[in-house]
Amino acid sequence: MKHRTVAGTILYTSRKPERLGQARGVEHFRFTHHHDGKVTLRAYCEIEDPDPTVLRDIVYSLDEHGAPMDCHVRVTVGDVFMGSGWFRFSEEAVECESFSPDLGRISQRVPLNAPLDGFVTHPVVSDGYLLSRLTWSIGQRRTLNMMLPSPDHRGASPPLIAWSRTDARYDGLETITVAAGTFEARKFAFLDERAVANPHPPFEVWLTNDADAVLLQGGVGGYMQTWYELMELSR
Repeated sequence: MKHRTVAGTILYTSRKPERLGQARGVEHFRFTHHHDGKVTLRAYCEIEDPDPTVLRDIVYSLDEHGAPMDCHVRVTVGDVFMGSGWFRFSEEAVECESFSPDLGRISQRVPLNAPLDGFVTHPVVSDGYLLSRLTWSIGQRRTLNMMLPSPDHRGASPPLIAWSRTDARYDGLETITVAAGTFEARKFAFLDERAVANPHPPFEVWLTNDADAVLLQGGVGGYMQTWYELMELSR
């Protein structure tokens, strides 16, 4: 086979004083890098805290330029099926075919007036990889034009097309040590200060300083107070 595989496990822990360091979930991921430059991410996420629990399955593909191609999302909340959706991207529009017990079958087509910077699929490894596909200079801050399958901060809603305009900043290089080893990392931050209602707390992420751009660690402040750390990595 000509493709290359990058796989790993990310542990979610709490930074709330009453649960400091306690596990709150896990993410298993596998990137397939194809010979033609296209990439497919398969990610399985479990969020155990806070209730209700969230289980998410993602199969997401990008083209050789890092642009979204298609994505399948399946979500279970509180151990009950929440919904399943399939998204397709072109230069002209984003399409979605979705089903959920509450909403039934829904078909959407949203025209694109400008290129997307990325699709926020909700696994944290995908958030980091999205940033790595863009060109940055140290200290640069930019507003990202993105779509996502759920505006909920945990992705705990039926998959449907939603817009997001969030700022991000590149802070430069650092050498960090996580459970999976010591790495040279690029540090970024998502800054959702533009949101009027329900803004996402600041989200800092550290990625491997290479083409794989694997998330090494990350942290969200505010009401979430959560931490992410790469426990295992296989290339």
